[in-house]
Amino acid sequence: MSRVAKRLVTEAIKISGASKTKDASLPLPQWIPPQLCQPVETAPSGLQWLHEIKLDGFRMAARIDHGRVQLLTRTGLDWSDKYPSVVAALAKVPVEAAYLDGELCGIGPDGLPSFSQTQAASDGQRGVSLVYFAFDCLHLNGRDTASQPLIERKALLQPLVANIPGLQFNGHETGDGELIRRHAGQLGFEGVVSKTLDAPYAPGNRGLWRKAKCLNRQEFVVVGWTDPEGSRPHLGALLLGYYTDDGRLIYAGRVGTGMPDKVLADLRRRLEPLARTSSPLSAPPPRKTRFGSPLVLSRVHWVEPKLVAEITYLTWTGDALLRHTVYIGLRSDKPAREVRLEAPRKP
Repeated sequence: MSRVAKRLVTEAIKISGASKTKDASLPLPQWIPPQLCQPVETAPSGLQWLHEIKLDGFRMAARIDHGRVQLLTRTGLDWSDKYPSVVAALAKVPVEAAYLDGELCGIGPDGLPSFSQTQAASDGQRGVSLVYFAFDCLHLNGRDTASQPLIERKALLQPLVANIPGLQFNGHETGDGELIRRHAGQLGFEGVVSKTLDAPYAPGNRGLWRKAKCLNRQEFVVVGWTDPEGSRPHLGALLLGYYTDDGRLIYAGRVGTGMPDKVLADLRRRLEPLARTSSPLSAPPPRKTRFGSPLVLSRVHWVEPKLVAEITYLTWTGDALLRHTVYIGLRSDKPAREVRLEAPRKP
């Protein structure tokens, strides 16, 4: 952490300590809609910004009420039963009542957050190493901390999760946001989230928090699958789409790499109950493209647009289709209807 950030944290602790008696009787919220990020191509810089590593997992709030812990998704669903080890770790936080914001991540063999490991744990696979990365504190022992500046909230949060296995404070840096983003990419992280350090928590607000990725990566709606060819089992590729603000479902292309046989079998199992006879797309997909093989509609199986897949991609083609796609995993924490393009298409 930079010297400027350390000084700000020290000042925040003093301010927070002086106001401990304020709002001491406020009830613990049942659920707080999360503050969201605005996608940007480059990370901002300036004294008003701090920068956190963008974590590759599920956004999750931790509600702690006298030892009872709930893990709440960004839509308010209670997923506590899915992650007993994380619930047990959060029960050790030395508070009477708290509402934390963070990211639940499975950890891969390289020690980095891994979305595939997070998904495996969510599907009930045993032996996955899980860590809850806490990055915000919105309520603490009867106080509405969400109204305090971010730098003060982080100062309150850090000692709460220190030295508890399974919990980690998601720290931050200040300075050149682009330099920090590039360094994060070199270390294997997805990108950075930049936040205004003196702002209160603003549920649903886009602009005070900004995410800049090191890869082109986002969620798409699964609209169908193709038959497998050759020795490939279960399915060939997933057909992808996204919603426009006026509710149209637009075809975005296909993804067929990044799916081992076990994943292909699981996807086929999930897709078959969603099968439908007609396309859910607002307009037919193009039959030909300048890149890749043509789409043979007779080999396509359409599905209800319920599943959300996260993928990486190189770029968009001039035909407005994704190019060089790789499947990462399914996102069960995001409704398909909320999937929008995070950035303009740029061939």
